[in-house]
Amino acid sequence: MWQGHRINYVEAGTEAPALVLIHGFGANVGHWRKNIPFLAQHYRVYALDLLGFGQSAKPLGSKFYTFEHWGEQIADFVQEVVKGPVFIVGNSIGAVVALQAAVLKPAPVLGLTLINCSLRLLHERKQALIPWYRRLGAKAIQPVLSFEPLGRLFFDQVRQPQTVRRILAQAYIQKEAITDELVDLLIQPSLDPGALQVFLAFINYDTGPLAEDLLPQIACPVQILWGEQDPWEPIAQARSWSDFPCVREFTALAQAGHCPQDEIPDEVNAHLLRWAKSYLTVV
Repeated sequence: MWQGHRINYVEAGTEAPALVLIHGFGANVGHWRKNIPFLAQHYRVYALDLLGFGQSAKPLGSKFYTFEHWGEQIADFVQEVVKGPVFIVGNSIGAVVALQAAVLKPAPVLGLTLINCSLRLLHERKQALIPWYRRLGAKAIQPVLSFEPLGRLFFDQVRQPQTVRRILAQAYIQKEAITDELVDLLIQPSLDPGALQVFLAFINYDTGPLAEDLLPQIACPVQILWGEQDPWEPIAQARSWSDFPCVREFTALAQAGHCPQDEIPDEVNAHLLRWAKSYLTVV
């Protein structure tokens, strides 16, 4: 329980230090199913569902679904459950959450790995960087979907298996990774009470921190892994992050899109293991 809300997490492995894995938007702990067994041979591994996703509680209210609030969730999880030094790994919006957690409570964080970190291109400060027609389209659709009957109609279509497969086909380069198991683990939490309100709250969230705001505040080393063929988070817009002092390496993954940990898990697992081991050797 965290602030009165149920939080779902899984734990594996016994060796210190710990790795905490944070999923992206619409995903859950199941998105790390190809990583946890391998990593748990070397470390204590935790994966948790952010508030509003997976099997965690889905309270009503947009105040629950901000990076500041999720960052508090992760920071408190490290303090209350992990209780020791930790590497935090996040994919997509989970990478922004990882950054926020490390800013809030930096002491136990040994390092961060950002996997295709969300660029937050619909953020109010990023609007000028996207084509005008996408900018107008996003601004037009937000108030429409905020009207709950229309939002529900849209959400009901988005969570259909065929729609989920189409979305995954955009994000994934490795099409064989789009399995019935993956589709099902993404759809099931969307059937929970409150899931619609979480979806509507987040698509209207265009403020809060950007990675560029948080990286200058990070005291620990940062590893960035990026699926080079990601159509949603273009790698070209993130390469300049290598200039931040905390970023020790930026690795492009040629055969992956938005979710490398699920598309090319062996390669990602090897990078995570090497990164943690090399840093621990140094310290």
